[in-house]
Amino acid sequence: MTDSGKQSFITDIHQLDKKGAGQAVVWQEEEGRRKKLKLTVPSTLPGEKVRVLIDWPKRRRAHARVEEVIEPHPERLAPSCPHFDRCGGCVWQHWRYEGQLRHKTEHVKTLLKEHGFDPGVVRDTIGMEHPWHYRNKMEFTFSPEGLLGLHERGNFRQVISLETCLIAGEKIVKAAMEVARWARDHRLPGYHKDTHEGLLRHLMVRESFATGEVMVALFATEAPEGDLKEAAADLTERITKMLPQVKSLLWLENRAWADRTQAEQTHVLAGRDFIYDELCGFRYRLWFDTFFQTNPVQAAKLVELALEMGKPQPHENMIDLFCGVGTFSLPFAKRVKALAGIEIVETSIESAKRNAKDNGIDNTYFLARDARRGIDEVLEQFGRPELLLLDPPRSGAGGKVMRKIGRARPERVVYVSCNPETFASDITELVSFGYTLKTVQPVDMFPHTAHVECCALLVRGS
Repeated sequence: MTDSGKQSFITDIHQLDKKGAGQAVVWQEEEGRRKKLKLTVPSTLPGEKVRVLIDWPKRRRAHARVEEVIEPHPERLAPSCPHFDRCGGCVWQHWRYEGQLRHKTEHVKTLLKEHGFDPGVVRDTIGMEHPWHYRNKMEFTFSPEGLLGLHERGNFRQVISLETCLIAGEKIVKAAMEVARWARDHRLPGYHKDTHEGLLRHLMVRESFATGEVMVALFATEAPEGDLKEAAADLTERITKMLPQVKSLLWLENRAWADRTQAEQTHVLAGRDFIYDELCGFRYRLWFDTFFQTNPVQAAKLVELALEMGKPQPHENMIDLFCGVGTFSLPFAKRVKALAGIEIVETSIESAKRNAKDNGIDNTYFLARDARRGIDEVLEQFGRPELLLLDPPRSGAGGKVMRKIGRARPERVVYVSCNPETFASDITELVSFGYTLKTVQPVDMFPHTAHVECCALLVRGS
């Protein structure tokens, strides 16, 4: 034990947790007794032997820092990003990409097996040819000192000032670095989460890889008026001169205590309040709060997979549950007789209607309801659908919604999931209604992180 209360151990990493960090066990000698302590060890891989430094916690779980990798994993790499050891943006830059994909496949298989499904239906995870600079949207945070960056790994209150980001689109990084310089030059304070004082809170940047348009949205506690008018004018000049692709430059007032990218009032400093993006040949309008797939390359593959599995037919009716702004609705609507989209967020439904109109699609019906009530209303108006697609949030659809789906008796269910754990739990509800899980295709939407998306097909009566 050192004077600081820290202690060094040599231990084996036996598995990864769901956030992608290594897991280990050490034993503490205390008053002649041995106590078991579970360790979370970031930047390690299963099978490695490492020397770690830990602070003894009051509870039986602790975070440890790697001092030395004694026996490295054969697929270990030197991370490319200078911020990797501290930044929480990604967790696996030290792992060869092929190993990441293999782990994600096995993770999905394990979860399905635990829920009684045949893991043999799981295909190998579809990865990216170039797994860098793939994100078309990033949200950055200002520290109380006015520095712009991402949260420190394991410490949400600490912001890491960035020089680069290897998973964000290149225009996103360029815009963020210029905003960071602007904030420093004007000595503008960041927002303090504890005292609720300060000006600058967040920066959100969107980049359309298809159209080239960029949105830069600054979240602040005050309007760009009075003493801030000159700084706002300078920001406008800097951004529009450096990045002519910026078609939407926004200053968003956010005085709420909740630490979210929300706005009470929007000020358009340049351009419009939205940008255009495209996916699979369809055009979408994106506002600052629009949910849209953040990896357009893999999102296109996900849509193609859903179409391949669902096999929509011209005579069929279809429900798109948790439809958002119509990412899946529009491609499917082109292939079915009628499509009903259900989404609880009213602004997303308005966007879905507008996107359908912009793309010349007139066989859709979009409903702003929660999933359970929405299904009932659609069944009354359209009858039983032959095909149902759902793309729920990370929390999943839930048992009540899944049982509603089972009672609606669609012939085929396509489930697009961003969380294999809730996906596996959800689909168990359909078994008693006569559904069989036919295929699960994992897709790597977020390289160098532990997240994995899945597209799955369930068929009734087979």
